[in-house]
Parts: sequence; C-alpha cells; structure tokens
Amino acid sequence: MTPITEVEGHRLALSNLEKVLHPATGFTKGELLHYYATTADALLPHLRDRPLSFLRYPDGPDGQVFFAKNVPPGTPDWVTTAEVPRAEGPARMVLVQDLASLMWAANLVTEFHTPQWRVGTPDVADRLVFDLDPGAPATVVECCRVALWLRERLAADGIEAYAKTSGSKGLHLLAPVEPTPSQRTTEYAKRLAVEAERAMPRLVLHRMTRSLRPGKVFVDWSQNAARKTTAAPYTLRARPEPTASAPVTWEEVAGCGSPGALVLCARDIAPRLQAYGDLLAPLLDPVRARPLPA
Repeated sequence: MTPITEVEGHRLALSNLEKVLHPATGFTKGELLHYYATTADALLPHLRDRPLSFLRYPDGPDGQVFFAKNVPPGTPDWVTTAEVPRAEGPARMVLVQDLASLMWAANLVTEFHTPQWRVGTPDVADRLVFDLDPGAPATVVECCRVALWLRERLAADGIEAYAKTSGSKGLHLLAPVEPTPSQRTTEYAKRLAVEAERAMPRLVLHRMTRSLRPGKVFVDWSQNAARKTTAAPYTLRARPEPTASAPVTWEEVAGCGSPGALVLCARDIAPRLQAYGDLLAPLLDPVRARPLPA
C-alpha cells in the first residue's frame, strides 16, 4: 500500500520508499525524500520562479535516465506551472515554489536543473555560471586551480563568485549579476574562458572538442545561454552514491588536494547547513548583484 502523507495541506502518495536508488551505499527512495524535506529551506529559494528541467532516474542511475522538460502527466493541479518560450515553440513547465511541490517532484526521483533566468523574464539572466569539467586524468583538483583564477578575474570586474560541487566530477562557479540579456552574459563568460585558456594553456580549454580534453579542464561558458540549464544547488545527482551539487567555501577550494576532497553526499549536507548556513545565499540578494562590464 502506498503511504499517503499531507504536506502543507496537500495529500501526496509517496511510493516505493524502500527501493534502493544509489546502489553503492544502499541509499533508498525514502532517504532521498527525507533529504529533500530537511534541505528544503536552503534549496527552495534557488528553485523558486525558475522553470525546472527534470533529469529523472526512477530506478536509480543504472536504470533508465531521461530528461523531462514539459509538465509530467498526472501533475496535480496545485503544482504551479508556467508557459515558457522555446525555439521549437512555447512549452509549459513546472515551477517548484513550496515544500509540497518539492516533495511531489522528489517523489518522481529527479535531478533539478534550472536556467539562469526567472519565469516572466526569459532570456534575462540574474546569474552567471561556469561549469568546470575535468578531462581525465585531470580531476576536481585541477578544477579548483582554474576556479581560483576565475574568482580573481571576476573580482577584477567587481563580480563576486561562489563555488559549489557539480555533484559529479567537477565544480560550478556562480555569481549574482544585474538583470542582463542572456546573450550578453554568454559572451562575457566565453571571453573569460578564452582568457583563462590563454593564461593557463596546458590546463584550460574553452572548447568542447573531446579530443583536446584529456588532462585539461573544460570551462563550459555555454550554460549561460537562455536555452541551457545547470544542476541546481543542493540537488542530488544520478550517481552510484547520492552525491549533491552543494556549495563549498573558498578555503576548501584552495585546500583541495585530492580527487575525493570535495565529494559531498546527502548525509553531509545537514551538518554543513548547520555549520555554514547556505553559502550560496548571496546569489539571492539583489544588493549583491553587479553589472557586467561594458
């Protein structure tokens, strides 16, 4: 029998709670739901008003993994949705605005991915993002070196950057910016990626060309494009272990000396929130947003 629970006045059927989703640790769907419930205060502000793309893995990372952008069939009528523009025509997408809709979406077993803009202002970014992706044998250690360079370069333009793990192999850098057309944020991010490659040619790559990537860090600037999305802060990832895309301090980035040093799993996040609060809270503060240089 599927358990029924009430969240903020809405009845939810939470299914298959004993199913093991992350085989490396035996992490179950019930534990996944508990993670999102206890992380909601930090997670929800980063999802609010951003149309969600779901990377679903209902049978774990070894099962079928697929992206879902449109409102899933059977979505309750109390879940907020919005029509958003796309190149192929407008689409209706989910907005996770509250704990009830977060738990409904988590019950689908999904990674949460968001664009750099909010509904109502598509193509106008309020965040800048770099996805630092290492090509073996490079690891997150090399990503941290690149992140420190980018942090300093952004600071020279008056922009303060914040770091989070990707939840996979690499690192994400994010910065709050004044509302800016996505095309302009993309151009600026590409310019800095090119500068980073010139400054560290043996370490950095700004092109996605697979044959060039071994031993280098690909600075993916393209996720600033309006059509692109990035793994949201605190989302769990479809990996053998329940790794989270979670914020880290700059001290941790500077001190990263081994590939496993910045691996954060579901069990790590509550203690970190208690110790640090939400390290990415400045992304939500419009006072901290800075204009891009002309």
